[in-house]
Amino acid sequence: MNKLSRNDIPMCDVMEQYRQLKEEMDAAVLRVLASGQAILGPEVTALENEIAEYSGSNHAIGCGSGTDALLLALMALDIGMGDEVIVPPFTFFATASCVHRLGAKVVFADIDPLSYNIDPKQIENKITPQTKAIIPVHLYGQCADMDAIRAIAKKYQIAIIEDAAQAIGAEYRGQKAGTMSDIGCFSFYPSKNLGAFGDAGMVVTQSESLAKKLRALRVHGMEPRYYHHYVGLNARLDAIHAAMLRVKLPHLERWTKGRIEVANRYDEYIHAARLDSILSKPTRLPDRRCVFHQYVVRTPTNLRDGLVQHLKQNGVSCDIYYPLPLHLQPCFQSLGYRKGDFPISELASESVLAFPMYPELTSVQQMRVIDTCAQFIHKGRVAA
Repeated sequence: MNKLSRNDIPMCDVMEQYRQLKEEMDAAVLRVLASGQAILGPEVTALENEIAEYSGSNHAIGCGSGTDALLLALMALDIGMGDEVIVPPFTFFATASCVHRLGAKVVFADIDPLSYNIDPKQIENKITPQTKAIIPVHLYGQCADMDAIRAIAKKYQIAIIEDAAQAIGAEYRGQKAGTMSDIGCFSFYPSKNLGAFGDAGMVVTQSESLAKKLRALRVHGMEPRYYHHYVGLNARLDAIHAAMLRVKLPHLERWTKGRIEVANRYDEYIHAARLDSILSKPTRLPDRRCVFHQYVVRTPTNLRDGLVQHLKQNGVSCDIYYPLPLHLQPCFQSLGYRKGDFPISELASESVLAFPMYPELTSVQQMRVIDTCAQFIHKGRVAA
């Protein structure tokens, strides 16, 4: 990976938030060090209570990562060998890998072309007597069509696990992401909207019985100490991460508003540069609050990779989320899917492009991103 120079624009500047909150964050870390409580303990419990209140959940259970959150959710619902779980093929790998790891069958359903989230119309066609759960992903920070998904789940009596790793604070018709299902899963990876200083995650639920089981599963299925009711995981949350997240959480709403402002400026600058026909802006669907974990445009497929190279050569970071849909990943060949099975996901993987996105991104930096795009695009038009 090339190291960015001082004048380059990163995808996410995690150090800016640290600079703003340095005194509080340093004090939080020292408080944990002085306590001698490195794992779980009062800092984790306090964060769990605060996340539960923020999200509108009855229970929140801290864990080691967003991947752990998904794995714990599946285990709490007793999903395993012989079961099927429906997921989108256009998402981060963990959404499907956690299903596969437990011996259940990953069943893909294609996405909606506007939101990139799983298409409810595709879900119902995939349901069999073995279907035990649906995992909608709130990709890039915009919620999936949860009313339609919940109606299907209720009809067939199957569970829903929300993959809200990219969507803390997002809303669907006034309900917070993670709270519209049996279990919601969050990631606090450093580049997320609410990020720790390493891997960290959280599961939320309204069910007391599921919460009790989740708490046991994250400590090897143990309750009380050394009495194991389940074969669980070592998926505990470190106290230092919890303490740092507690410092950051009160600022999340301000940062979310900042992300929305950044997204709106990108829209404005793309339009002003007359690039609307080349850089298709993100669609904000009705009755949703998108928190813009990423700002993702669509480009013509024959243009995307050249534009990526041009941006990076000129000190502008960008990325592709995601360049190969999961049904075409080598490790899932045994599932029997082929190219062409999920055309909307495949087209998305060939055309999406994410610009730098973080709440502290300045208008000057954003104009540089779009101007750099315009240089490449207009040069190509002249050459044509």
